[in-house]
Amino acid sequence: MKLRLNPLKSDILICVYAVVSLYLRFKFESETAISPMNSIVMGICFVVILWVLIKLKVLNPNWFGLFNAKKTKS
Repeated sequence: MKLRLNPLKSDILICVYAVVSLYLRFKFESETAISPMNSIVMGICFVVILWVLIKLKVLNPNWFGLFNAKKTKS
């Protein structure tokens, strides 16, 4: 059985993940003396995790229905 989330749950999870990862990056950068380049690399790693989950079809983003494909009559 493959784990798949429906589009609404995927959208909510992606938004929460993005906000939490940004918060953690900014908090970690301000509390420690790391360079901005390290923060950028950490951000890229967070984005790659999302990308892999979307490519594996675990997450199915629908962008909250903003980009629905129009059905053509045939």
